[in-house]
Amino acid sequence: MNEPLHPAAPHHLPGFITAPGDTDVLMVVMGIFLIGAVVGVGNLYLHLHTLPERMAHRTHKLQFEIVAVLGLLALFTHNHLFWVIGLFLAMIDLPDFITPLRRIAGSVEKLAGVPAGPDPTEPPAEATAHAAGVNSPAPKSKAQVHA
Repeated sequence: MNEPLHPAAPHHLPGFITAPGDTDVLMVVMGIFLIGAVVGVGNLYLHLHTLPERMAHRTHKLQFEIVAVLGLLALFTHNHLFWVIGLFLAMIDLPDFITPLRRIAGSVEKLAGVPAGPDPTEPPAEATAHAAGVNSPAPKSKAQVHA
């Protein structure tokens, strides 16, 4: 840089001004910082966004699914009200009304003499037999001989 400076130019240039053809170190550092900041803020946003789902994970399946759907609606519609509703729903513990009602219905069926239907919460019998690996027919029993 042996060229004479323009008379109107300052004689002491700041350190972040580079000569023509040199690498701009400040721009490279700021670019890396900007990429790191965007990734960090995005990670923080997604971590905060899944907070209601992580809170509702310990609750009932139906409540968890409702909170998850509200979270997806909030994510795709950018309507924060869905996220707030999901957060409140995840914070409260809904009582279990279904189990006592099923027990009452089973007791009434017993009193009426109606054979009890299959429990909807349990898998069907053929599904459990298939899962247990019982695919062969039952062994034939020996015929009893009367004397």
